[in-house]
Amino acid sequence: MRVEDIDTVYLIETHSFASPWNKESFYNEVAHNLFATYLVAELNGEVIGYCGIWLIVDEAQVTNIAILPEYRGNGFGEILLRQAMKEAKRRGARQLSLEVRVSNHPAQSLYRKLGFQPGGIRKQYYTDNLEDALVMWVMLNGI
Repeated sequence: MRVEDIDTVYLIETHSFASPWNKESFYNEVAHNLFATYLVAELNGEVIGYCGIWLIVDEAQVTNIAILPEYRGNGFGEILLRQAMKEAKRRGARQLSLEVRVSNHPAQSLYRKLGFQPGGIRKQYYTDNLEDALVMWVMLNGI
């Protein structure tokens, strides 16, 4: 992701999450956060999705991942997450974690398909409705 992608990424963010990040947060991630890596998914030269990861020592965390609603269900999220996993491993991560709403079964299904396993619950994690988050982990040595 480049700074020039932020307007489109912000649009994807607002179409994907009840409590979206603001543009300044994305700018700080891309321009200043040395622990962050952000990837975009493009189709015909247009950004249709993005994924962010933080890497600290040998552990990586997905900060957010989203695909424009009209492109969901076509495998773009899987491709993007696989690339993020490879990038995290390339940068030295041994494992990758993420949080997902306990009600988001389609996302959980994708994560399980890619080897993520449940690791715990973060109670009332989401501020918009106080829904719990399922924490999922995957070891990156097999990718």
